[in-house]
Amino acid sequence: MDRAEIDSRIRSLIEPFNKKGIAIADETTFAGDLEFDSLTVMDFVAAIEDEFDIIISMNQQAEIETYGQLVSAVSDLQDK
Repeated sequence: MDRAEIDSRIRSLIEPFNKKGIAIADETTFAGDLEFDSLTVMDFVAAIEDEFDIIISMNQQAEIETYGQLVSAVSDLQDK
């Protein structure tokens, strides 16, 4: 699966979590721009893990601050 397809699928997954309708770009931050709290992050990560059949470790989650980093991480995990 290429990065564009992963990006498209994550964009559809993020929609219900994006309560303020923020425009999503690679540099969009989850904590700052989208104002995700820890529960929202957990629910969103669970949705991504289910969609792509991957596991995002707590260490990886701690390193992912922007939308672009998330797409890259999912892409890397898909390749394994």
